[in-house]
Amino acid sequence: MSTQSTPGIDDAGTTDHPSRSDGFVRGLSGVIGGPLGDHATALDRPAGQERRFWTAVRIVLALACLTLALHWVQKSPCQDGAWQNNSQYTRFCYTDVLALYYAEGLNEGKVPYRDHPVEYPVLTGYFMGALGLPVHALGDGDPSINQAQWFYNLNALVLSGLAVATVAVILALRRRRPWDAALFALAPALVLTATVNWDLLAIGLAAFGLLAWARKRPAVAGVLLGLAGAAKLWPLFILGPILVLALRAARLRPALIAVGSAVAALVLVNLPPALAYRENWDRFFELNSTRPIDWGTLWYIGRYLDGKVGNDPAKLGPFEWLNVNIPTLNTISYALFGLACLGVAALTLRAPRRPRLAQLAFLVVAAFLIFSKVWSQQFVLWLLPLAVLARPKWGAILAWQFAEVCYFVAFYGELLGAATNKPVFPEGVFVLAATLRLTTVVVLCVLIVREVLHPERDAVRATYADDPDGGVLDGAPDDPRLTRLPHRLRPRVTPSVT
Repeated sequence: MSTQSTPGIDDAGTTDHPSRSDGFVRGLSGVIGGPLGDHATALDRPAGQERRFWTAVRIVLALACLTLALHWVQKSPCQDGAWQNNSQYTRFCYTDVLALYYAEGLNEGKVPYRDHPVEYPVLTGYFMGALGLPVHALGDGDPSINQAQWFYNLNALVLSGLAVATVAVILALRRRRPWDAALFALAPALVLTATVNWDLLAIGLAAFGLLAWARKRPAVAGVLLGLAGAAKLWPLFILGPILVLALRAARLRPALIAVGSAVAALVLVNLPPALAYRENWDRFFELNSTRPIDWGTLWYIGRYLDGKVGNDPAKLGPFEWLNVNIPTLNTISYALFGLACLGVAALTLRAPRRPRLAQLAFLVVAAFLIFSKVWSQQFVLWLLPLAVLARPKWGAILAWQFAEVCYFVAFYGELLGAATNKPVFPEGVFVLAATLRLTTVVVLCVLIVREVLHPERDAVRATYADDPDGGVLDGAPDDPRLTRLPHRLRPRVTPSVT
């Protein structure tokens, strides 16, 4: 890697400081005296040479623990399960984890899939059973135990551990940019939605899958991404960018190994319940195929506009018609996502420089959410680590997080209104919050595409020679047959040291 000095990186080219390199943070730092000074003694040394206990890595991990502790406090009013007078909505503390302890029959000792259909992919069902059945067995012999509260707190402990592990993975992938991980550790979305559902299980496994790929272990990466996909489907979408990037670099073998091992892991996890309890196992797919337009999606916004634009109440608007004709809605949603994926593939092959894996992963997962008919409040967590790895610039991410907080508040108002049949906000307020969330995600996509087309704008490339997440692709030359410029005209890229 070139030793040329870059703003925000110390002379050894090891550590980025946002107060120097990020315009938004640099502006805010004026409140406390300006950017980090040239003679700062603790945090301005190369990674691994700090002498004080509170290094950047330890500070970020501590911040993650603090954020998760705040989340636990925020959810504490709901932990006893005695949800009266809609307190789960008025206090913003609803969580599927506690509600589904009863709804999925875990309080009766029912084994997921064997005794009860589960609405989630298999690994999430296993996870629920692995924590819920011991709690039920313990509480069955001791009536003084609040089983649901124990179940929630046990889940909160494990899921919080996975969140901290995800922060550690981001730190490992960005050793020269440790403060990037603070974007995840301090995210308002993490405070508000960490244990609303079991999404952190898939996020943690996917994060370790990305780390394994970066460490040039494609088989391990595939297994971890396959397991993550067995918990929530979205991590499987990361395999697409891996394949297209490998195609551009003419290194398909490791990508195919990753895909093959992911498929093998996915099949092995799903096969036992699929063979033994097919109807109960199929509940997830049945629910997703028959589910109508859900709150806060692009399609929901369209339904609202139908009601404002249409003059004939007897005639359905186009979005309301789709809500009635769900198979057509499914087809259009999947088709739009497929077209977006083709667009990402074309961008990958035609960009002036091979994009980074995190950039493409964010674009693909974001496209899935943008065109999906379901966008639950906690799905923001899917994008959070990918956004940090793809575009670690504080201004745009904080604007997006502000939009997510607005949506969170409006969503709970919508829930409370539905429960009491008394609207808390006008419907337009909720639609505005949903539109703001959608718009900020689209803006992030546009900014990332711009940096793919103009890699000199990429903050990560200002610190690393190529792609620190690229694994075998990091520093690899492109296949000249698949790019616009002949290989001899392309600048040579040397592998970065991670």
